[in-house]
Amino acid sequence: MRVGGGHAVLPAVKERVVRYGKEHKQATRRRIIETAGRRFKRYGIDGSGIATLMADAGLTNGAFYAHFASKEDLVATAVADQLREQRASFSERGPGRAGVEQYVREYLSVQHRDNPDDGCPSAALLDEIGRCTDATKRAYTDGVLAVIDDIAARLAPDDPPSARAKTLSVFALMIGTLQLSRALADRQLADEVLEQGLQNALALLGASYSADAPITGL
Repeated sequence: MRVGGGHAVLPAVKERVVRYGKEHKQATRRRIIETAGRRFKRYGIDGSGIATLMADAGLTNGAFYAHFASKEDLVATAVADQLREQRASFSERGPGRAGVEQYVREYLSVQHRDNPDDGCPSAALLDEIGRCTDATKRAYTDGVLAVIDDIAARLAPDDPPSARAKTLSVFALMIGTLQLSRALADRQLADEVLEQGLQNALALLGASYSADAPITGL
């Protein structure tokens, strides 16, 4: 401190501006997308406002618009991300038709039904996606067809396009079965719906049904 003419002159204090790097911004965006994906599947898209989503992610409301133009932008991004994860999950199953059968058994399991947060975005959000913007519908269409084509490639490795329609039918059956089982208040009936749906899906795939087949998780 310099003293002159009886007045104390304090050194200039420079304002410190914290600038986050690119990696931090990407990590924050990733956290928002993952949080949104889980919350949408449990509480629905309409039941998840920006303020709640950001609070779940441990972030402030103001940070949202640094990453997304609107909630609709986040919805489309989260849907696409969820389907990428589903595709990656399927790729980890066993090879060929056996891997498809394993996936079907895991999909139509009590564990999957009772844990929507970590499950299929189609079963959790299909009705709402149908009312979303064209951007979200396009993100869903592209993502789900990528999953379907991966499954079809295992069912008919020499001609995947020939198995696409059949695969879509089986997938639609699986989604509807899971949705109905989740909606029923009667637990025994819900379990029976799930089991019958599994039998039907495996029959369409030409696989044999076994109630004792192991379930490893979706």
